[in-house]
Amino acid sequence: MNQKLDIRRIIIYLAITFGIAWTTALIIYSTGGLQNGLQIAPGLPLALILLALPYMWAPALGNLLTRLITRESWQNSGLGLHLRKGWPYWLAAWCLPAVFTLFGAIIFFVLFPEYYLLNVDLIENSTLAIPALSQLNIWGKLGLGLLLGVLISPLLNAFSTFGEEFGWRAYLLPKLMALGWQKALLWSGLIWGVWHWPVIFMGYEYGTAYPGYPWLGPLLFVWIAFGLGTFLSWVTIRSGSVWPAVIGHSAINGIAAAAVLATNGSPNPLVGPLPVGVIGGMGYALAAVFLFFRPGLEKE
Repeated sequence: MNQKLDIRRIIIYLAITFGIAWTTALIIYSTGGLQNGLQIAPGLPLALILLALPYMWAPALGNLLTRLITRESWQNSGLGLHLRKGWPYWLAAWCLPAVFTLFGAIIFFVLFPEYYLLNVDLIENSTLAIPALSQLNIWGKLGLGLLLGVLISPLLNAFSTFGEEFGWRAYLLPKLMALGWQKALLWSGLIWGVWHWPVIFMGYEYGTAYPGYPWLGPLLFVWIAFGLGTFLSWVTIRSGSVWPAVIGHSAINGIAAAAVLATNGSPNPLVGPLPVGVIGGMGYALAAVFLFFRPGLEKE
């Protein structure tokens, strides 16, 4: 762990990471935004390519370029697997996002039952590609489909999430730990949330029709980023590896939209049932608050 705050490298890293990402966002905006942008092929918008590659990989590029510019060693890169020590955190990263996400969705539907309705057609369509589910009833398809999603999605999404985690959790987080782990969690959540702002202003995560658009979405996402980021930071710190965070972030992305299968109408996305809402994200928020106030997180 760093004993002295390396301000120079932090500033260089953030300048590169925000510079690449926000320049990419400007290009997306100037070519029509997320919804009405250019199509480089039928069904393949330019915005999707720019978002998935230069934007989401900006943190990893920031890590790489900062090390090259400042001649920093790769000794503490976070790329080691450390399975013997870290396997419980790999397992937690793989499985807990589903628990947190479903917890938030259940709380939302209990509080707002008018938005609950099992979408049979959507469930049927989403499981057509899985022959093993064809003979099951709707509940069997839903349950087994979610289980398969939990098992497989962390692998399918890992390429894109590595681009973020190799920057935020493998590079910035260790640098911020010189402040103490609680301040490191706060600052990393704030920075990660603000980094998303340009695309959230364009409708990423919440769309553009919610009450308080376009300001409330970006502000709320800072809180969401703290919740998600604290969980991802925990598995990184305790395992000594960035890979559980990559898996955890992939699992979050893979299970995030599950509540759509049981949603009726158009609830306020700032509230739920998806985990980017205040109530939908309650599972992550409670876990983050617990970890934040747990003494000596980095020494457990």
